Amino acid sequence: MTTVVLVGTLDTKGHEYAFMRDRLHEAGVDVVLVDAGVMGEPLVEPDVTREEVARAAGVDHAELVRAADRGAAVDAMGRGAAAVLQRLHGEGRLDGTAAVGGSGNSSIAAQAMRDLPVGVPKLIVSTLASGDTRPYVGAVDVTMTYSVVDISGINQISAQILTNAAGAIAGMATAKVPESTGDRPLIGATMFGVTTPCVTTARERLEELGYEVLVFHATGTGGQSFEALASGGYLAGALDITTTELADDLVGGVLSAGPDRLEAVGRAGIPQVVSLGALDMVNFGPRETVPAQFEDRNLYVHNPTVTLMRTTAQENAELGRRIARKLNGASSPTVLFIPLKGVSAIDVDGQPFRDAEADEALFAALREGVDTSKVEVHEVDADVNDPAFATAMADRLHELVEAAK
Repeated sequence: MTTVVLVGTLDTKGHEYAFMRDRLHEAGVDVVLVDAGVMGEPLVEPDVTREEVARAAGVDHAELVRAADRGAAVDAMGRGAAAVLQRLHGEGRLDGTAAVGGSGNSSIAAQAMRDLPVGVPKLIVSTLASGDTRPYVGAVDVTMTYSVVDISGINQISAQILTNAAGAIAGMATAKVPESTGDRPLIGATMFGVTTPCVTTARERLEELGYEVLVFHATGTGGQSFEALASGGYLAGALDITTTELADDLVGGVLSAGPDRLEAVGRAGIPQVVSLGALDMVNFGPRETVPAQFEDRNLYVHNPTVTLMRTTAQENAELGRRIARKLNGASSPTVLFIPLKGVSAIDVDGQPFRDAEADEALFAALREGVDTSKVEVHEVDADVNDPAFATAMADRLHELVEAAK
């Protein structure tokens, strides 16, 4: 029978979890109830006790109670719940998982769910789902829905929300993915609006060569998702055209994927072709949100919610040094393509971010820093969106993947 695992703090949200369990049973779904509570007694009997969850994290539940450190308890129970969910999934007893609660319960559940494979249904009903959900969702497929009212008893509103949530996770857990029409190797590619022509051409070429291409929007979480799939062994190759998230990490933009971006693929041993897409820009929100220290910079309002800032020669030189170090450290076949006539659609002649001096600082740092005994480098007299540039990258990646078989 299809099984949904409910994970949460049953000392504070036991009645709500019992309500969810009953709705899932009505939907014909079996339920495993995992207790991640600490302080009070559970209000409903769990299938996996809090003591078991704590032991899965390598800690003693009684010690967590004595310490009365909420932050440490949430972290420990999150780690333990993650281990429990992984075990249940490995045993074939988890077809989907769900949770309800506020910040603490959402943190525990999110930590537990993020370690499950992509594709396993994951749903959190949370009081925090109308704000910034990135700390909870991370780079995987966690679905969050706003609870509207606090998770505090069953009333006319919460009953409807929780019933909807039970129906949603039951439907996701029982849904069947259509059989694949083929067994094509997967390629991951990174894209931004200003590199779309390049990625589209490369994707079409790779599809002609027999691959299925997964395109990731380089918005911080997009780069993290791309690298998570590479680390998880899903990808046969990586076409990392759009490395713009490194600029946000360096300068303080809103779309950073963290300082380790551009390292995971190399560690995973997957062939990679890398380029410099959109390194001419740092991303901010609406124009009025751009930090005051950048007011004298070259700013471009991409749309009402996105403002772009042109990177300087100094920033590009540092980006070149960082990229060189990352590529030199790769254990996989690695190729760098440098588009000498522009790294984005607005970094070409006549466009607002065209700055040949800044681009040259990037290229010069790469020439100096890249170890060509480890990294193959192609300098191409074209901009990043030139079809010939895109096709050359796709063809070279195909050659690398074929050689790695």
